[in-house]
Amino acid sequence: MSSEATGKSTLTVTSGLSRNSTIIRLAGELDVYAVPVLREHLERIWELPAKPFLIVDMGEVTFCDSMGMNELVDIMHRCEGRGTRLLLGGVQGVMARVLSITGLRHAFEVFARFDDALRLAVTHA
Repeated sequence: MSSEATGKSTLTVTSGLSRNSTIIRLAGELDVYAVPVLREHLERIWELPAKPFLIVDMGEVTFCDSMGMNELVDIMHRCEGRGTRLLLGGVQGVMARVLSITGLRHAFEVFARFDDALRLAVTHA
């Protein structure tokens, strides 16, 4: 059932650390109901020392509305302020279309496969 139908977030956020990257995996709908969930998770990440890369795995995002896109833009700005490169991995289907329609495709470093984003971060260690 969609978050719009229930009024609750269907987004799952998990994260981990590698040598030079923080990795966030999103699964579900990135919408107005999910933004508080994502922000709460990110607050813990922003408290950590900055890493050179923040990789967001978007491969399991099934929907993204304007509030979700606004949050991604906010994350990008926060990363820029910390000297961290934001990489969006697993951008296909819904997310590829949303980024294209909004004109934000070229504002982000986008990779069709999460592994390609991770490989870039590892090779720049």
